[in-house]
Amino acid sequence: MKTDKIKLDIISDVVCPWCTIGYKRLERAIEEMGVSDKLDIEWQPFELNPHMPAEGENVQEHIANKYNASPEDQQRSQEHMKQAGSELGFTFDYFDQMRMVNTRDAHVLLDFAKEKGKQTELKMRLVTAFFSERKDVSDREILMQEVKAIGLNPTEALAKLDNDDARYEVQAKESYWQNLGVSSVPTMVFNGKSAVTGAQTVDVYKQILTELLDK
Repeated sequence: MKTDKIKLDIISDVVCPWCTIGYKRLERAIEEMGVSDKLDIEWQPFELNPHMPAEGENVQEHIANKYNASPEDQQRSQEHMKQAGSELGFTFDYFDQMRMVNTRDAHVLLDFAKEKGKQTELKMRLVTAFFSERKDVSDREILMQEVKAIGLNPTEALAKLDNDDARYEVQAKESYWQNLGVSSVPTMVFNGKSAVTGAQTVDVYKQILTELLDK
């Protein structure tokens, strides 16, 4: 097995349930193979709803409007996600007042966390806040709490949110990946070459990692 690191770009959104499931399955594959030191993971921005207003939209109404899903369809989907999450030690806590929110600030902060070597830590904190703790991850006060929770400086983070260049950088990255053909998330790009979309099984991720590490 070669020691060259696999560069893994994960294009996702913090309010995307299947992105969370996909990553948690990948994480399990990495842990079971004992290859955490063989990957260099970078999270790339994708906004499922870039034009979502500040007040957000009720999740049930949002899914009905965007995907034409009936309440019964949504119920089945949520139960499926809860089960998949439970198998991975992750809690999806769907509730009637849950709102889909704008995630631009979250992506700016993920870039900030990357500079500090804590990008995955913040990503998981924000995902957990949204899906497990009923928190509004578009609320700057909440975002600062999560930044602080992983040991980063909220004052620095707030300055980043107010930096026009930092906000433009997120848009530029989104455009870059979309221009390469990324239209759904999660999309995982291995070594800038091969891409896998959707939440795959643990075994599929193991197979991909084994092939790449044996090259």
